[in-house]
Amino acid sequence: MLPALLLSSLVLGAEPLTWGADAQGGAPYVFQDPTDPTRLTGFETELATLLGARLGRQARPVHGPWDKLLELLTRGDFELAINGIEVADEKLRVVALSRPYFAAAEVLTLRRGAPGPRTLAEFPGRKIGTLPGSMAERIAQRAGADVRTYEGGQDEIYDDLKLGRLDGVLLDAPVAHYYADLEPGFESVPGDFGSVQYAIALRPADVALRAQVDAALEALQRDGTLRALYERWGVWSPETARLFGDAEPGAREAPLEFERWRAAVGQLPSFWERLTTRYPPMLPLFLRGAALTLAVSLCAMGLAVALGIALALGRRFGARPVRWLCVAYIEFFRGTPLLIQLTMVYFGLPELGVKLDPFVAGVVALGLNYAAAEAENYRAGLESVPLGQVEAAKVLGLSTWQALRFVVGPQALRISIPPMTNDFIALLKDSSLVSVVTLTELTKTYTNLANSTRDHLGLGLLVAVFYLLLGLPFARLARAAERHFGRHLRKEAA
Repeated sequence: MLPALLLSSLVLGAEPLTWGADAQGGAPYVFQDPTDPTRLTGFETELATLLGARLGRQARPVHGPWDKLLELLTRGDFELAINGIEVADEKLRVVALSRPYFAAAEVLTLRRGAPGPRTLAEFPGRKIGTLPGSMAERIAQRAGADVRTYEGGQDEIYDDLKLGRLDGVLLDAPVAHYYADLEPGFESVPGDFGSVQYAIALRPADVALRAQVDAALEALQRDGTLRALYERWGVWSPETARLFGDAEPGAREAPLEFERWRAAVGQLPSFWERLTTRYPPMLPLFLRGAALTLAVSLCAMGLAVALGIALALGRRFGARPVRWLCVAYIEFFRGTPLLIQLTMVYFGLPELGVKLDPFVAGVVALGLNYAAAEAENYRAGLESVPLGQVEAAKVLGLSTWQALRFVVGPQALRISIPPMTNDFIALLKDSSLVSVVTLTELTKTYTNLANSTRDHLGLGLLVAVFYLLLGLPFARLARAAERHFGRHLRKEAA
């Protein structure tokens, strides 16, 4: 734990120091504590807290995908990105970097006893797993490897190596130490496969903040705080010793945090024990994620229904230019991926001066996308009603809009309800994409916890139950609506 003296030095009332990270990546950087899932831990989590204490501000994490952290930073979602941000020229084109605070070697891991590459010269054509956008990926690509990248976290990469889907894994030494060294079926290959340095990313305009961060890092390095931090987490390395100009490359203290983590995840208890002791403390996190998933989905579906009705009516009854516009909208949003649309809304619109809140951006993107599907559902319902009924309604003195409201609409709605229900359940699941815009919904909660506890199957079943509980009431509501609108047909049949 951090010294109480440092924590007490925080200035009350100061603006929080917001920093971005992706807890999905897992140990030892930023992750949910396996013994207390409500708490974020990791050596970079503690580093952020130390920096905040030095700057007199409370460090507050903001979650975002690792490969989108720099985009979120430049958009202004947080002030710092602290999550294994590597010192590289391409990053300096979009952000500013602090002085390096950590250095490590790249480590190649193979299945013990299995044939595999043992030098970079043997990489061509070999399936090498790593993280997207990392230094290890660039090294493997330059060596001619068949590079496979994983966005789900480090654990998944080593799982695929264990299953024989990869010939090797190239990742930074801290990752290899926490995930590969504990597996007796793996071996780390000796040799020089490159190295990496980590720095804190800031917006280029934040010159004063960068100077403060650099000064704080220098002070933490000079008084030995950083070394003690890395030693407790078991990640102190000869590369970091050289970076700090430390003549003693070996660790002086026991890796207490590493041992605590290993004890927590080393051997999964039985499913029953997890169900009764480990999962209950996680329920508040899942409930919070489920509430956010439901809120996003309901708001997005409301937007989709309203816009879908307008599109269907415009395509069915509008003038020719209106019909063309409706068709163009429907084909565009049905024919392009939702993830691209979400990225355009969240990251693209600020270029035009429109900056949306993450929740609003998620609702807008999902609503605009699903409106195209809803429009087609309602159009099919409208076209299923015989034209003669509209004509008969006009003969009786009803206007076109009255005929739509009292004659055509109820019949079309009965036909549209089943596909509309299917779309809502699909939207519930697609809402997982809002994690791209820093929202920690149900799926993101699951991946964070599964990677920190290395319990993918049990927690996967738990999150599946949550999705079922979210979707089933709406399925029952849809069946009740179908029965209500179809009651006159049953009377006629009787």
